[in-house]
Amino acid sequence: MTDILRSEWTKIRSVRSTVWTLAAAAILLIGIGALINAAQKGSVDEPVTAATAIQLSLVGNMFASLAMATLGALVISSEYRTGGIRTSLMAVPKRMRLLTGKIVVFTATALVVSAVASAVSILLGLLIAQPPSVDPGAVAGAALGSALYLTACGLFGLGLGVLIRHTPGAIVSAIALMLVLPQLMYQLPGQWGRTVADYFTTNAGMMIVLPVRGDSALGPWSGFGVYLVWIAVTVAAGAVLLQRRDA
Repeated sequence: MTDILRSEWTKIRSVRSTVWTLAAAAILLIGIGALINAAQKGSVDEPVTAATAIQLSLVGNMFASLAMATLGALVISSEYRTGGIRTSLMAVPKRMRLLTGKIVVFTATALVVSAVASAVSILLGLLIAQPPSVDPGAVAGAALGSALYLTACGLFGLGLGVLIRHTPGAIVSAIALMLVLPQLMYQLPGQWGRTVADYFTTNAGMMIVLPVRGDSALGPWSGFGVYLVWIAVTVAAGAVLLQRRDA
């Protein structure tokens, strides 16, 4: 397994798309958070609270998550596009070991980058907002939640890449499932509509990043758990098809 992890690490760090997508995710998260905090600071007379500054610092997660999902999809779909998947499967005939290696390497890479970017975004937001007091525990918890959410979004993209095996198709599916459909779910009528919306992909996952609405049936960690179930089902479906389909 060590050789597989080393091989996958070599693949992911040697292609320019990795650097560009990770940089895009970090810039979107940090840049949007800084801009919104600056706008908030200049539009109000009273001091901005630390909780508000932290929340505004992480608004960019919505867009950074798409960059992470794109990288996740590219981890597997790019090999199908170039035909490199055949070489990978010749080197590692046990397909589940190959997929596991990709998941482990991608998760570690995404988690480190997301944690650093989230921490920088929050600290920069606090420097701009200059709240009267700051709770270090709240800062650490928010950075952790943001890092976990972005990493999960990347794994969602990876699962879609395994399932669809086509980069544009996986990216469009990620946009639909992570950005478009979650917002449309809130237009469903009645209590059942609100429940469906709460349990739908990133609506549930974002609860670990942004404050939970008062009428939500889920808390931060339970919402994130629901999102992980969506991801696990997607990856599992892709794994089954990876075993059954030709390269």
